[in-house]
Amino acid sequence: MHPSTHLLLGWLTAEAGGLDTRRDRALVAVAGIIPDVDGVGMIAEVATRGTDHPLLWWSNYHHLLAHNALFGIAYTAASLAIATKRWRTSLLVLLSFHLHLLGDIVGARGPDGDQWPIPYLWPFSDTWQLAWKGQWALNAWPNMLLTAIALGAMFYLAWDRGRSPLELVSRRLDAGLVGTLRRRFPRRCPVAKDE
Repeated sequence: MHPSTHLLLGWLTAEAGGLDTRRDRALVAVAGIIPDVDGVGMIAEVATRGTDHPLLWWSNYHHLLAHNALFGIAYTAASLAIATKRWRTSLLVLLSFHLHLLGDIVGARGPDGDQWPIPYLWPFSDTWQLAWKGQWALNAWPNMLLTAIALGAMFYLAWDRGRSPLELVSRRLDAGLVGTLRRRFPRRCPVAKDE
């Protein structure tokens, strides 16, 4: 799945969990995208392509270093240490992390048809590779539909609850989006009945 879809699903998981603080919601939302931190190697790989010593950091390490149970447990433990509602947030972090893995299992096939299995027990074992032979391509309609549904839910919750994933980066941008949505789609007040 696309990283933006993972982030949206992480944020929706935080919203569904009823977390009160911005920090706790951020921890859960970031858990939805943090496995893709191992994709940052793409920068070095593209920069060294065509050289005598290319760095194949993306090809060799994406879906390996951070797409496993050990990384998920480490991020969950870090979240437990800094969250306000420690146990609830940590359980939602673990759920959000695993939703990312599930999303990659069902919807991350490359354009060449190659699958990226999830090495769940890495670095302890390479024997358990999670994969599904029906894996959708990254640009397949189910991924697009899921992204559209997540965007719709995000816009509705931003309008209804007064916060969006933009709260993760800027309160001002978040308030701007919420204000725009509420001006465009004003809340309807119930009409009082005469008694």
